Amino acid sequence: MASRTPSTVEDAEGLRPALRQRHVRMIALGGIIGASLFIGSGAVIHTVGPAAVLSYALGGLLVVLVMRMLGEMAAAKPRLGSFMEYATESLGGWAGFTIGWLYWYFWVGVVAFEAVAGAKILAGWITVVPQWVFALCLMLLLTLTNLASARSFGETEFWLASVKVATIVIFLAIGVLFVLGLWPGAPFSVGNIGLDGFFAGGGFSVVHGVVIVIFSYFGAEIVTIAAAESAEPAKAVQKATSTTVWRVILFYVGSVTLIVMIIPWRDVPSETSPFAAAFGKFGIPAAETIVSAVVLTAALSVLNSGLYTASRMLFALRRHGWAPRWIADTNARGVPWKAILLSTVVGYVAVAMNYVSPDQVFYFIINSAGAVALFVYAIVAGSQLRMRKKLEAESPELLKLRMWGYPWLSWVTLAGILFVVVSMVFVEDARSQLLLSVISLVAILAIYLMVRRSRHAT
Repeated sequence: MASRTPSTVEDAEGLRPALRQRHVRMIALGGIIGASLFIGSGAVIHTVGPAAVLSYALGGLLVVLVMRMLGEMAAAKPRLGSFMEYATESLGGWAGFTIGWLYWYFWVGVVAFEAVAGAKILAGWITVVPQWVFALCLMLLLTLTNLASARSFGETEFWLASVKVATIVIFLAIGVLFVLGLWPGAPFSVGNIGLDGFFAGGGFSVVHGVVIVIFSYFGAEIVTIAAAESAEPAKAVQKATSTTVWRVILFYVGSVTLIVMIIPWRDVPSETSPFAAAFGKFGIPAAETIVSAVVLTAALSVLNSGLYTASRMLFALRRHGWAPRWIADTNARGVPWKAILLSTVVGYVAVAMNYVSPDQVFYFIINSAGAVALFVYAIVAGSQLRMRKKLEAESPELLKLRMWGYPWLSWVTLAGILFVVVSMVFVEDARSQLLLSVISLVAILAIYLMVRRSRHAT
Protein backbone atom coordinates (compact mmCIF):
# COMPACT_ATOMS: atom_id res chain seq x y z
CA MET A 1 0.00 0.00 0.00
CA ALA A 2 1.08 3.56 -0.66
CA SER A 3 1.57 5.98 2.19
CA ARG A 4 -1.64 7.26 3.68
CA THR A 5 -2.02 10.72 2.26
CA PRO A 6 -5.10 12.53 0.97
CA SER A 7 -4.12 11.52 -2.57
CA THR A 8 -4.33 7.79 -1.86
CA VAL A 9 -7.21 5.57 -0.89
CA GLU A 10 -6.90 4.09 2.57
CA ASP A 11 -9.15 1.08 2.25
CA ALA A 12 -9.24 -0.16 -1.33
CA GLU A 13 -7.11 -3.25 -0.78
CA GLY A 14 -6.87 -5.33 -3.94
CA LEU A 15 -8.44 -2.71 -6.20
CA ARG A 16 -6.49 -0.74 -8.78
CA PRO A 17 -6.65 2.97 -9.67
CA ALA A 18 -7.88 2.17 -13.19
CA LEU A 19 -10.25 5.09 -13.73
CA ARG A 20 -8.88 8.07 -15.60
CA GLN A 21 -9.72 11.69 -14.83
CA ARG A 22 -11.97 11.96 -17.90
CA HIS A 23 -13.95 8.96 -16.63
CA VAL A 24 -14.46 10.56 -13.25
CA ARG A 25 -15.38 13.91 -14.81
CA MET A 26 -18.01 12.33 -17.05
CA ILE A 27 -19.37 10.21 -14.18
CA ALA A 28 -19.77 13.49 -12.28
CA LEU A 29 -21.45 15.16 -15.25
CA GLY A 30 -23.71 12.31 -16.28
CA GLY A 31 -24.35 10.75 -12.89
CA ILE A 32 -26.83 13.44 -12.01
CA ILE A 33 -28.84 12.95 -15.23
CA GLY A 34 -31.21 9.99 -15.03
CA ALA A 35 -34.16 8.81 -17.07
CA SER A 36 -36.36 10.57 -14.48
CA LEU A 37 -35.37 13.94 -15.96
CA PHE A 38 -36.28 12.93 -19.51
CA ILE A 39 -39.56 11.23 -18.52
CA GLY A 40 -40.57 12.19 -14.99
CA SER A 41 -40.25 15.98 -15.31
CA GLY A 42 -43.56 16.10 -17.17
CA ALA A 43 -45.45 14.59 -14.22
CA VAL A 44 -43.80 17.07 -11.85
CA ILE A 45 -44.85 20.01 -14.05
CA HIS A 46 -48.44 18.73 -14.13
CA THR A 47 -48.45 18.46 -10.33
CA VAL A 48 -46.84 21.82 -9.53
CA GLY A 49 -47.39 23.98 -12.60
CA PRO A 50 -44.72 26.44 -13.81
CA ALA A 51 -43.44 26.67 -10.21
CA ALA A 52 -41.93 23.22 -10.79
CA VAL A 53 -38.88 25.30 -11.66
CA LEU A 54 -38.70 26.28 -7.96
CA SER A 55 -39.16 22.66 -6.87
CA TYR A 56 -36.18 21.60 -8.96
CA ALA A 57 -34.17 24.61 -7.75
CA LEU A 58 -34.88 23.97 -4.05
CA GLY A 59 -34.27 20.24 -4.36
CA GLY A 60 -31.10 20.96 -6.30
CA LEU A 61 -29.91 23.44 -3.68
CA LEU A 62 -30.26 20.79 -1.00
CA VAL A 63 -28.25 18.32 -3.09
CA VAL A 64 -25.57 20.93 -3.84
CA LEU A 65 -25.11 21.55 -0.11
CA VAL A 66 -24.98 17.82 0.68
CA MET A 67 -22.45 17.25 -2.10
CA ARG A 68 -20.30 20.08 -0.75
CA MET A 69 -20.34 18.45 2.69
CA LEU A 70 -19.53 15.05 1.19
CA GLY A 71 -16.85 16.61 -0.98
CA GLU A 72 -15.17 18.14 2.06
CA MET A 73 -14.86 14.73 3.71
CA ALA A 74 -13.96 12.85 0.52
CA ALA A 75 -11.23 15.31 -0.44
CA ALA A 76 -9.74 15.08 3.05
CA LYS A 77 -10.04 11.30 3.34
CA PRO A 78 -10.63 9.52 0.01
CA ARG A 79 -12.20 6.16 0.81
CA LEU A 80 -13.83 3.48 -1.25
CA GLY A 81 -16.98 3.30 0.86
CA SER A 82 -17.30 7.09 0.85
CA PHE A 83 -20.15 8.19 3.13
CA MET A 84 -20.45 4.72 4.69
CA GLU A 85 -16.89 5.04 5.98
CA TYR A 86 -17.42 8.62 7.17
CA ALA A 87 -20.60 7.59 8.98
CA THR A 88 -18.77 4.74 10.70
CA GLU A 89 -15.92 6.99 11.81
CA SER A 90 -18.07 9.95 12.86
CA LEU A 91 -21.36 8.48 14.11
CA GLY A 92 -20.55 4.87 14.91
CA GLY A 93 -20.90 1.37 13.48
CA TRP A 94 -24.70 1.46 13.51
CA ALA A 95 -24.72 4.36 11.04
CA GLY A 96 -22.15 2.84 8.69
CA PHE A 97 -23.73 -0.63 8.68
CA THR A 98 -27.25 0.70 8.20
CA ILE A 99 -26.59 3.19 5.46
CA GLY A 100 -24.15 0.88 3.67
CA TRP A 101 -26.58 -2.03 3.40
CA LEU A 102 -29.55 0.23 2.69
CA TYR A 103 -27.62 1.92 -0.10
CA TRP A 104 -26.61 -1.46 -1.54
CA TYR A 105 -30.22 -2.65 -1.40
CA PHE A 106 -31.35 0.49 -3.18
CA TRP A 107 -28.93 0.09 -6.06
CA VAL A 108 -29.50 -3.62 -6.69
CA GLY A 109 -33.20 -2.80 -6.93
CA VAL A 110 -32.50 0.06 -9.32
CA VAL A 111 -30.33 -2.23 -11.45
CA ALA A 112 -33.26 -4.58 -12.00
CA PHE A 113 -35.67 -1.70 -12.53
CA GLU A 114 -33.46 -0.07 -15.19
CA ALA A 115 -32.91 -3.39 -16.96
CA VAL A 116 -36.67 -3.76 -17.33
CA ALA A 117 -37.08 -0.09 -18.32
CA GLY A 118 -34.46 -0.47 -21.05
CA ALA A 119 -36.04 -3.73 -22.18
CA LYS A 120 -39.42 -2.01 -22.60
CA ILE A 121 -37.89 0.47 -25.03
CA LEU A 122 -36.16 -2.25 -27.04
CA ALA A 123 -39.31 -4.41 -27.07
CA GLY A 124 -41.19 -1.44 -28.51
CA TRP A 125 -38.73 -1.32 -31.40
CA ILE A 126 -38.36 -5.08 -31.94
CA THR A 127 -41.73 -6.57 -31.07
CA VAL A 128 -40.90 -10.16 -32.03
CA VAL A 129 -38.51 -10.58 -29.09
CA PRO A 130 -40.04 -11.02 -25.59
CA GLN A 131 -39.29 -8.20 -23.16
CA TRP A 132 -37.69 -10.51 -20.58
CA VAL A 133 -35.07 -11.57 -23.15
CA PHE A 134 -33.98 -7.96 -23.60
CA ALA A 135 -33.89 -7.45 -19.81
CA LEU A 136 -31.70 -10.54 -19.39
CA CYS A 137 -29.39 -9.47 -22.22
CA LEU A 138 -28.94 -5.98 -20.78
CA MET A 139 -28.13 -7.44 -17.36
CA LEU A 140 -25.59 -9.85 -18.88
CA LEU A 141 -23.99 -7.14 -21.01
CA LEU A 142 -23.42 -4.70 -18.15
CA THR A 143 -22.38 -7.49 -15.78
CA LEU A 144 -19.62 -8.50 -18.20
CA THR A 145 -18.61 -4.86 -18.61
CA ASN A 146 -18.17 -4.47 -14.86
CA LEU A 147 -16.37 -7.79 -14.53
CA ALA A 148 -13.85 -6.90 -17.24
CA SER A 149 -12.18 -4.07 -15.31
CA ALA A 150 -12.84 -0.78 -13.56
CA ARG A 151 -11.58 0.95 -16.69
CA SER A 152 -14.12 -0.98 -18.78
CA PHE A 153 -16.85 0.32 -16.48
CA GLY A 154 -15.43 3.84 -16.72
CA GLU A 155 -15.16 3.78 -20.51
CA THR A 156 -18.72 2.46 -20.91
CA GLU A 157 -20.04 5.07 -18.52
CA PHE A 158 -18.06 7.79 -20.29
CA TRP A 159 -19.83 7.17 -23.60
CA LEU A 160 -23.28 6.53 -22.14
CA ALA A 161 -23.05 9.70 -20.05
CA SER A 162 -21.73 11.61 -23.07
CA VAL A 163 -24.97 10.89 -24.95
CA LYS A 164 -27.06 12.25 -22.05
CA VAL A 165 -24.93 15.35 -21.61
CA ALA A 166 -24.83 16.07 -25.36
CA THR A 167 -28.62 15.75 -25.60
CA ILE A 168 -29.17 18.19 -22.75
CA VAL A 169 -26.65 20.67 -24.16
CA ILE A 170 -28.32 20.55 -27.61
CA PHE A 171 -31.73 20.97 -25.99
CA LEU A 172 -30.56 23.97 -23.97
CA ALA A 173 -28.94 25.65 -26.98
CA ILE A 174 -31.93 25.22 -29.32
CA GLY A 175 -34.41 25.87 -26.50
CA VAL A 176 -32.96 29.29 -25.71
CA LEU A 177 -33.13 30.28 -29.39
CA PHE A 178 -36.69 28.92 -29.62
CA VAL A 179 -38.18 30.80 -26.64
CA LEU A 180 -36.50 34.03 -27.78
CA GLY A 181 -38.10 33.65 -31.20
CA LEU A 182 -34.73 33.23 -32.93
CA TRP A 183 -35.39 29.66 -34.15
CA PRO A 184 -37.01 29.34 -37.62
CA GLY A 185 -40.79 29.62 -37.28
CA ALA A 186 -40.69 30.04 -33.49
CA PRO A 187 -42.65 32.80 -31.68
CA PHE A 188 -41.31 34.60 -28.60
CA SER A 189 -42.64 32.26 -25.90
CA VAL A 190 -40.93 33.22 -22.63
CA GLY A 191 -44.34 34.32 -21.32
CA ASN A 192 -45.61 30.73 -21.28
CA ILE A 193 -43.99 30.34 -17.86
CA GLY A 194 -46.61 32.68 -16.38
CA LEU A 195 -49.73 31.14 -17.94
CA ASP A 196 -52.51 30.72 -15.32
CA GLY A 197 -50.13 32.24 -12.79
CA PHE A 198 -46.67 30.98 -11.81
CA PHE A 199 -48.02 29.19 -8.70
CA ALA A 200 -50.86 27.53 -10.61
CA GLY A 201 -50.85 24.52 -8.30
CA GLY A 202 -50.77 26.52 -5.06
CA GLY A 203 -47.95 27.28 -2.65
CA PHE A 204 -47.67 23.83 -1.03
CA SER A 205 -47.39 22.24 -4.45
CA VAL A 206 -43.81 23.53 -4.59
CA VAL A 207 -42.99 21.50 -1.46
CA HIS A 208 -44.85 18.56 -2.99
CA GLY A 209 -42.62 18.95 -6.03
CA VAL A 210 -39.45 19.00 -3.92
CA VAL A 211 -40.49 15.68 -2.35
CA ILE A 212 -40.81 14.19 -5.85
CA VAL A 213 -37.73 15.68 -7.51
CA ILE A 214 -35.23 15.18 -4.68
CA PHE A 215 -34.90 11.54 -5.74
CA SER A 216 -34.09 12.59 -9.33
CA TYR A 217 -30.77 13.95 -8.10
CA PHE A 218 -29.77 10.74 -6.33
CA GLY A 219 -26.64 9.35 -7.98
CA ALA A 220 -24.59 12.53 -7.78
CA GLU A 221 -22.72 10.96 -4.84
CA ILE A 222 -21.45 8.05 -6.99
CA VAL A 223 -18.49 10.14 -8.10
CA THR A 224 -17.06 10.12 -4.55
CA ILE A 225 -17.06 6.30 -4.65
CA ALA A 226 -15.68 6.02 -8.20
CA ALA A 227 -12.95 8.57 -7.51
CA ALA A 228 -11.40 6.12 -5.04
CA GLU A 229 -10.27 4.01 -8.01
CA SER A 230 -8.64 6.90 -9.85
CA ALA A 231 -4.97 7.92 -9.69
CA GLU A 232 -5.68 11.15 -7.78
CA PRO A 233 -8.89 10.62 -5.79
CA ALA A 234 -8.73 13.78 -3.70
CA LYS A 235 -8.21 15.96 -6.75
CA ALA A 236 -10.97 14.16 -8.67
CA VAL A 237 -13.47 14.58 -5.83
CA GLN A 238 -12.58 18.22 -5.34
CA LYS A 239 -13.21 19.05 -9.01
CA ALA A 240 -16.37 16.95 -9.29
CA THR A 241 -18.12 18.29 -6.21
CA SER A 242 -17.11 21.87 -6.99
CA THR A 243 -19.00 21.72 -10.30
CA THR A 244 -22.24 20.35 -8.82
CA VAL A 245 -23.75 23.83 -8.62
CA TRP A 246 -23.67 24.63 -12.32
CA ARG A 247 -24.60 21.07 -13.28
CA VAL A 248 -27.80 21.28 -11.22
CA ILE A 249 -28.63 24.77 -12.53
CA LEU A 250 -28.00 23.90 -16.17
CA PHE A 251 -29.22 20.34 -16.49
CA TYR A 252 -32.28 20.37 -14.27
CA VAL A 253 -33.42 23.90 -13.49
CA GLY A 254 -32.44 25.16 -16.94
CA SER A 255 -34.14 22.29 -18.79
CA VAL A 256 -37.40 22.49 -16.83
CA THR A 257 -37.51 26.29 -17.20
CA LEU A 258 -37.18 25.98 -20.96
CA ILE A 259 -39.83 23.24 -21.15
CA VAL A 260 -42.51 25.41 -19.47
CA MET A 261 -41.54 28.27 -21.81
CA ILE A 262 -41.57 26.14 -24.97
CA ILE A 263 -44.84 24.33 -24.15
CA PRO A 264 -47.76 25.79 -22.10
CA TRP A 265 -47.53 23.80 -18.87
CA ARG A 266 -50.99 22.24 -19.19
CA ASP A 267 -49.94 20.82 -22.57
CA VAL A 268 -46.72 19.26 -21.28
CA PRO A 269 -47.11 15.45 -21.58
CA SER A 270 -47.07 13.65 -18.24
CA GLU A 271 -46.95 10.04 -19.49
CA THR A 272 -44.37 10.47 -22.25
CA SER A 273 -41.22 12.58 -22.45
CA PRO A 274 -41.65 16.38 -22.45
CA PHE A 275 -38.24 16.53 -24.14
CA ALA A 276 -39.64 14.58 -27.10
CA ALA A 277 -42.54 17.04 -27.29
CA ALA A 278 -40.10 19.97 -27.17
CA PHE A 279 -37.85 18.50 -29.89
CA GLY A 280 -41.01 18.00 -31.94
CA LYS A 281 -41.75 21.72 -31.55
CA PHE A 282 -38.26 22.45 -32.86
CA GLY A 283 -39.24 20.63 -36.05
CA ILE A 284 -36.71 17.85 -35.54
CA PRO A 285 -37.92 14.68 -37.33
CA ALA A 286 -38.34 11.41 -35.41
CA ALA A 287 -38.09 13.33 -32.12
CA GLU A 288 -39.88 10.59 -30.16
CA THR A 289 -37.49 7.89 -31.41
CA ILE A 290 -34.42 10.04 -30.76
CA VAL A 291 -35.44 10.78 -27.17
CA SER A 292 -36.36 7.11 -26.63
CA ALA A 293 -32.83 6.20 -27.67
CA VAL A 294 -31.45 8.78 -25.22
CA VAL A 295 -33.67 7.42 -22.44
CA LEU A 296 -32.32 3.94 -23.25
CA THR A 297 -28.73 5.18 -22.83
CA ALA A 298 -29.79 6.87 -19.56
CA ALA A 299 -31.25 3.58 -18.31
CA LEU A 300 -28.10 1.67 -19.32
CA SER A 301 -25.94 4.33 -17.66
CA VAL A 302 -27.83 3.97 -14.38
CA LEU A 303 -27.69 0.16 -14.67
CA ASN A 304 -23.93 0.30 -15.29
CA SER A 305 -23.30 2.72 -12.42
CA GLY A 306 -25.66 0.80 -10.14
CA LEU A 307 -23.72 -2.46 -10.56
CA TYR A 308 -20.44 -0.67 -9.95
CA THR A 309 -21.67 1.26 -6.91
CA ALA A 310 -23.41 -1.71 -5.29
CA SER A 311 -20.33 -3.94 -5.66
CA ARG A 312 -17.96 -1.31 -4.25
CA MET A 313 -20.21 -0.60 -1.30
CA LEU A 314 -20.38 -4.34 -0.61
CA PHE A 315 -16.57 -4.53 -0.87
CA ALA A 316 -16.26 -1.69 1.65
CA LEU A 317 -18.77 -3.28 4.05
CA ARG A 318 -16.64 -6.41 4.06
CA ARG A 319 -13.71 -4.41 5.44
CA HIS A 320 -15.61 -3.95 8.70
CA GLY A 321 -16.73 -7.57 8.83
CA TRP A 322 -20.27 -6.55 7.86
CA ALA A 323 -20.26 -8.72 4.73
CA PRO A 324 -18.86 -12.23 4.06
CA ARG A 325 -15.04 -12.46 3.84
CA TRP A 326 -15.11 -13.93 0.35
CA ILE A 327 -16.51 -10.61 -0.92
CA ALA A 328 -12.91 -9.34 -0.71
CA ASP A 329 -11.75 -11.63 -3.54
CA THR A 330 -10.51 -9.76 -6.62
CA ASN A 331 -9.36 -11.06 -9.98
CA ALA A 332 -6.07 -10.36 -11.76
CA ARG A 333 -7.41 -6.99 -12.97
CA GLY A 334 -8.27 -5.82 -9.46
CA VAL A 335 -12.03 -6.28 -9.90
CA PRO A 336 -14.11 -7.48 -6.89
CA TRP A 337 -15.84 -10.09 -9.03
CA LYS A 338 -17.68 -11.86 -6.23
CA ALA A 339 -19.13 -8.57 -4.98
CA ILE A 340 -20.31 -7.81 -8.53
CA LEU A 341 -21.87 -11.24 -9.01
CA LEU A 342 -23.67 -11.12 -5.65
CA SER A 343 -25.05 -7.70 -6.53
CA THR A 344 -26.24 -8.91 -9.93
CA VAL A 345 -27.88 -12.06 -8.53
CA VAL A 346 -30.51 -9.90 -6.86
CA GLY A 347 -31.03 -8.12 -10.17
CA TYR A 348 -31.48 -11.38 -12.09
CA VAL A 349 -33.98 -12.67 -9.51
CA ALA A 350 -35.89 -9.39 -9.65
CA VAL A 351 -35.99 -9.52 -13.47
CA ALA A 352 -37.34 -13.09 -13.28
CA MET A 353 -39.90 -12.09 -10.65
CA ASN A 354 -40.92 -9.13 -12.78
CA TYR A 355 -41.78 -11.58 -15.54
CA VAL A 356 -43.97 -13.54 -13.11
CA SER A 357 -45.48 -10.68 -11.13
CA PRO A 358 -44.42 -7.30 -12.55
CA ASP A 359 -46.49 -4.91 -10.42
CA GLN A 360 -45.98 -6.28 -6.90
CA VAL A 361 -42.23 -6.98 -7.09
CA PHE A 362 -41.07 -3.61 -8.34
CA TYR A 363 -43.58 -1.72 -6.25
CA PHE A 364 -42.05 -3.26 -3.14
CA ILE A 365 -38.39 -2.95 -4.20
CA ILE A 366 -38.54 0.67 -5.34
CA ASN A 367 -40.88 1.91 -2.62
CA SER A 368 -39.13 0.10 0.24
CA ALA A 369 -35.90 1.92 -0.67
CA GLY A 370 -37.57 5.11 -1.91
CA ALA A 371 -36.43 7.36 0.94
CA VAL A 372 -32.86 6.03 0.99
CA ALA A 373 -31.63 9.25 -0.63
CA LEU A 374 -32.87 11.29 2.32
CA PHE A 375 -31.42 8.83 4.85
CA VAL A 376 -28.06 9.01 3.06
CA TYR A 377 -28.16 12.80 2.93
CA ALA A 378 -29.02 13.04 6.63
CA ILE A 379 -26.14 10.70 7.53
CA VAL A 380 -23.75 12.73 5.34
CA ALA A 381 -24.78 15.95 7.09
CA GLY A 382 -24.41 14.42 10.54
CA SER A 383 -21.03 12.90 9.62
CA GLN A 384 -19.68 16.19 8.26
CA LEU A 385 -20.68 18.12 11.36
CA ARG A 386 -18.66 15.73 13.52
CA MET A 387 -15.74 15.08 11.19
CA ARG A 388 -15.14 18.77 10.46
CA LYS A 389 -14.69 19.49 14.17
CA LYS A 390 -12.22 16.61 14.45
CA LEU A 391 -10.27 17.62 11.34
CA GLU A 392 -9.96 21.23 12.46
CA ALA A 393 -8.53 20.06 15.77
CA GLU A 394 -6.21 17.32 14.50
CA SER A 395 -5.47 17.73 10.77
CA PRO A 396 -6.57 21.13 9.40
CA GLU A 397 -4.18 20.72 6.45
CA LEU A 398 -6.49 18.01 5.05
CA LEU A 399 -9.35 20.49 4.60
CA LYS A 400 -8.63 21.22 0.93
CA LEU A 401 -12.33 21.71 0.21
CA ARG A 402 -14.53 23.34 2.85
CA MET A 403 -18.28 23.43 3.40
CA TRP A 404 -19.67 26.94 3.00
CA GLY A 405 -20.91 28.69 6.14
CA TYR A 406 -19.90 25.92 8.53
CA PRO A 407 -21.45 25.04 10.96
CA TRP A 408 -24.64 27.02 10.41
CA LEU A 409 -25.24 26.03 6.80
CA SER A 410 -24.54 22.40 7.69
CA TRP A 411 -27.29 22.53 10.33
CA VAL A 412 -29.64 24.28 7.89
CA THR A 413 -28.99 21.51 5.36
CA LEU A 414 -29.76 18.81 7.91
CA ALA A 415 -32.95 20.64 8.92
CA GLY A 416 -33.95 20.89 5.25
CA ILE A 417 -33.50 17.14 4.77
CA LEU A 418 -35.62 16.38 7.83
CA PHE A 419 -38.26 18.84 6.56
CA VAL A 420 -38.50 16.92 3.27
CA VAL A 421 -38.81 13.62 5.20
CA VAL A 422 -41.66 15.01 7.29
CA SER A 423 -43.30 16.49 4.18
CA MET A 424 -43.49 13.00 2.67
CA VAL A 425 -46.13 12.18 5.30
CA PHE A 426 -48.43 14.80 3.74
CA VAL A 427 -47.87 13.76 0.12
CA GLU A 428 -50.07 10.80 -0.73
CA ASP A 429 -47.81 9.36 -3.44
CA ALA A 430 -44.74 9.54 -1.18
CA ARG A 431 -46.35 8.25 2.03
CA SER A 432 -46.03 4.57 1.13
CA GLN A 433 -42.38 5.11 0.10
CA LEU A 434 -41.59 6.65 3.47
CA LEU A 435 -43.38 3.89 5.39
CA LEU A 436 -41.72 1.02 3.52
CA SER A 437 -38.33 2.74 3.65
CA VAL A 438 -38.61 3.21 7.41
CA ILE A 439 -39.47 -0.50 7.73
CA SER A 440 -36.34 -1.33 5.69
CA LEU A 441 -34.30 0.99 7.90
CA VAL A 442 -35.60 -0.59 11.11
CA ALA A 443 -34.99 -4.09 9.73
CA ILE A 444 -31.35 -3.32 8.90
CA LEU A 445 -30.82 -1.68 12.29
CA ALA A 446 -32.20 -4.81 13.92
CA ILE A 447 -29.77 -6.96 11.90
CA TYR A 448 -26.90 -4.72 13.02
CA LEU A 449 -27.86 -5.20 16.67
CA MET A 450 -27.92 -8.97 16.18
CA VAL A 451 -24.53 -8.92 14.44
CA ARG A 452 -23.02 -6.83 17.23
CA ARG A 453 -24.53 -9.08 19.91
CA SER A 454 -23.15 -12.21 18.23
CA ARG A 455 -19.68 -10.63 18.06
CA HIS A 456 -19.74 -9.81 21.76
CA ALA A 457 -20.90 -13.34 22.52
CA THR A 458 -17.90 -14.95 20.76
